[in-house]
Amino acid sequence: METLLIYKDEVSNKFWKINVTGKVFTVTYGKVGSIGSVKTKEFDSEELCQKEANKLIQSKLKKGYVGAAISAQVIKESTMTENLFWDLIETAKKKGEDPDEQLEWLINNLSKRPVKDIVMFDYWFNQNYYKSYSSNLWAAAYIIMGGCSDDCFDYFRAWLLYQGNEVYESSLIDPEKIIPSLRRLEEDGDVPQFEDLFYAASMAYEEKTGYDEDQYYKLYEKLSGDSYVQPEIELDWDEDDEEGLKRMYPKLWERYGENPLEY
Repeated sequence: METLLIYKDEVSNKFWKINVTGKVFTVTYGKVGSIGSVKTKEFDSEELCQKEANKLIQSKLKKGYVGAAISAQVIKESTMTENLFWDLIETAKKKGEDPDEQLEWLINNLSKRPVKDIVMFDYWFNQNYYKSYSSNLWAAAYIIMGGCSDDCFDYFRAWLLYQGNEVYESSLIDPEKIIPSLRRLEEDGDVPQFEDLFYAASMAYEEKTGYDEDQYYKLYEKLSGDSYVQPEIELDWDEDDEEGLKRMYPKLWERYGENPLEY
């Protein structure tokens, strides 16, 4: 159930929208034509959730709000496009000496944006990240680091995404395109993993609102509609078959097969 109300007088022109799904409702409110602010709340039962939502609706009506049709002219969509997502990644990489400083800048920048923009940043991160769950990229990661568990592969894919759109897309097609991006890590004795990038949006949300990551992920599911379930993949390579891995990616094997990047 979704209800949109508006209130207009000589000094105000604002909206209030509530969306009820199961045991959770989400309230969006602000000036007409803006993105607005967002809050979400979970209840012990669907009945209790609906009852509380109805109370809030009646309270708004008593204050002079009136019903309105859901319209883009009332509530502005998030300004966080996929292009802006990639632009922020590129900008962050110029904002510090190392990834930790750069991530700090990114979190701070996101925390100053509307909650919807924070969620949509995470949405575009996830949509691109999902594309990299493939057998061939896992083989490349295995060669580069001399082994690669499930978690290690997750962190590797986050690191790869952080290299930027051009590197990311080209490396999904040909993982040997990763090599130039790995050279700095060779000099620093570091590994291609960036786990903390997963939490940039939730940390920005907490910095902005004071609410923890549990609240954030409930809100993310509600606002993004992202219902991705990671598929099962069958690896078409054998970690014990060095000759097979060498044939798959000869350049990666030549560089890292006997001298992998590892902690």
